[in-house]
Amino acid sequence: MEALGLFNYWVVVFLMMTGFYVVIAQGNLMKKIVGLNIFQVAVFVFYISMAKVKGGTAPILADGIEVYSNPLPHVLILTAIVVGVATTALGLALVVRIRKAYGTIEEDEIQSLEDDS
Repeated sequence: MEALGLFNYWVVVFLMMTGFYVVIAQGNLMKKIVGLNIFQVAVFVFYISMAKVKGGTAPILADGIEVYSNPLPHVLILTAIVVGVATTALGLALVVRIRKAYGTIEEDEIQSLEDDS
């Protein structure tokens, strides 16, 4: 039963290893960007699941409420999502430029073209 209590950690580990594998194993630049995004989502899930307080409520003072959740991690994740979208857009723009310059987005083909010249 203890493994079910750690379900969020298993999800994070699975997503991180999946994203890491895609970045390392794939030669296609688009697939690498997707792998980086999967890895990034794993970090988001980890951070948010660590910030969750069981029974916690919004930090608004009221009678009878003793357990509060800190909203700062959630706000930081919103900021990280915006930065992640901007980074993904930049990566996709670079892939478009690389495709225009080399005619391919495969790493090995680009490397062979660079070695030939």
